[in-house]
Amino acid sequence: MNSSESHNCAKSILTSDRLQVVVTLSVFFNETWEAANCANCLKNSSEGLSNSTVEFLDLFNKSLTCFEHNLQGQTIYLSPNNYTEVCKNCNETYKMLNDLYNNLQRMNRQGGESGHSAHLCIDVEDAMNITRKLWSRTFNCSVPCSDTVPVIAVSSFILFLPIVFYLSSFLHSKQKKRILILPKRIQSNASLVNIQEKYS
Repeated sequence: MNSSESHNCAKSILTSDRLQVVVTLSVFFNETWEAANCANCLKNSSEGLSNSTVEFLDLFNKSLTCFEHNLQGQTIYLSPNNYTEVCKNCNETYKMLNDLYNNLQRMNRQGGESGHSAHLCIDVEDAMNITRKLWSRTFNCSVPCSDTVPVIAVSSFILFLPIVFYLSSFLHSKQKKRILILPKRIQSNASLVNIQEKYS
């Protein structure tokens, strides 16, 4: 058979049933692949996972292992809201994972390793969402924000400006009381005539 006949044969087999199940499934899987940005986890030639994806998944597995390791033996003795050991011992691993994810996002916006831009692939995003949910909601750990001190300082300064303004205005107005200078009254005409007579 030549290639045109085999193409017609494949087409007739694929579209032989009324529902066209194979075509429908093929379209569904292609759309899912595109919507999940799966190509963003692969190398340019799609030969395998990109180096950054492998590094991220490795750190993700280390974080989960750290969580599990620090939870062993604690669940019996501690209340469900007390996970200080997890927060303390896994802080460095979580911070590294979070930093790597932020770098991957930044790199991906510029068309990173995969050559595609926009979002990270769904596997990386889901892994980070799971980790952040465990870290913040389940273990109730928090990483202090480095911008907190400057924000509080600026906010406090702005809040106290009106108080300082009105206080200084009040104090300034009290110190400078208005002193009225009373004009000397002009003496009567008779006294003026007497003065003129003296000097004439």
